[in-house]
Amino acid sequence: MTHEKKARLIAAVGAWVVRAWIFTLRFRIVDRACVLKTPPEKPLLWAFWHNKLFVMPHLFECYFPGRLGAALASQSKDGEIIAAFIRHFGIRPIRGSTSRGGGRSLVEMRRAIEDGYIMALTPDGPRGPRYSVSPGVVKLAQITGGVILPIHVTYSSYWQLKTWDGFMIPKPFAKVHVTFDILHEIPATADDALFEYQRVRLERMMRPQHGA
Repeated sequence: MTHEKKARLIAAVGAWVVRAWIFTLRFRIVDRACVLKTPPEKPLLWAFWHNKLFVMPHLFECYFPGRLGAALASQSKDGEIIAAFIRHFGIRPIRGSTSRGGGRSLVEMRRAIEDGYIMALTPDGPRGPRYSVSPGVVKLAQITGGVILPIHVTYSSYWQLKTWDGFMIPKPFAKVHVTFDILHEIPATADDALFEYQRVRLERMMRPQHGA
């Protein structure tokens, strides 16, 4: 079996397991951005931390039906599995990262956004450091004129893996609290200092509370 076929098989099984798992969870959604009722006129960029990825495909599929969605998946072998996995939820994978091969990834994401896709981003992915916003996310918002939708997720109970991001898996029947926070615009910046100010500003806005 080729790696590509193996990746598709693992992704298919994984998608089935995650759907069954999600079915046991109890979601509470707070839409401070009002994006569920009225989609914004500007391009929409989802932003959430890497360790909360578990529920994100479900959130897109369930609460944004009929919308085009895309997300970065790394060019590694694990990234191939992730790419195949998110396709099961109607999300288009864009291979690359905001660091390694970042220039090409930014171009592909920009094209997708111009074609009407919601772009899902993990500002601290794919390798961290945890809870640190990468410059690529800020740059993408600036060049597309998109608005960033910070998404905060907390679980009433979860397992936490010993990975760089402290990946969280909600325990069956856990309560999942999701906040679509107020939309955040990033203006153009004239120099590196102002750019860094905007990066840090977004990072502080997204920082989880109580170490979640």
